Amino acid sequence: MVERKDPLRNFRFRLEIDGIAQAGFSEVTVGAMSSDPIEYREGDERTTVRKLNGLNKYENVTLKSGVTDSKELPEWHQLIVDDATPLDDARRNVVIRMQDEAGVETAAFEIIKAWPCKYDPSDLKATGNEVAIDTLELCNEGIKRI
Repeated sequence: MVERKDPLRNFRFRLEIDGIAQAGFSEVTVGAMSSDPIEYREGDERTTVRKLNGLNKYENVTLKSGVTDSKELPEWHQLIVDDATPLDDARRNVVIRMQDEAGVETAAFEIIKAWPCKYDPSDLKATGNEVAIDTLELCNEGIKRI
């Protein structure tokens, strides 16, 4: 009998960021990956073009986390803003690990050479009762399923 494999639910995940110990994230958006086609034809070929692979593109990854007393993510972004650290030194690898219902890690994405290109602190509202959420957007040079 073949074991049934149900799709993973999207609410069980864990992030690992090189050198950053931020605990939890409420939402992670992994950007799309695409390769631009290049149409090519030589003069003596049929009138149909060949399609070659062109530039690979990786959309930004968005992380949302509840505001705590940890300043690691804003300080990572500040390295870029202050331009005090070379960009290569500010890049981090990020791994997003998905878990099944039992908490066993089953799938993962690796975000390669990520760096924070946008930090959006939570809006504050005296009449609200929602959790304060910060948003950090990561530029990257690769996303792959591992």
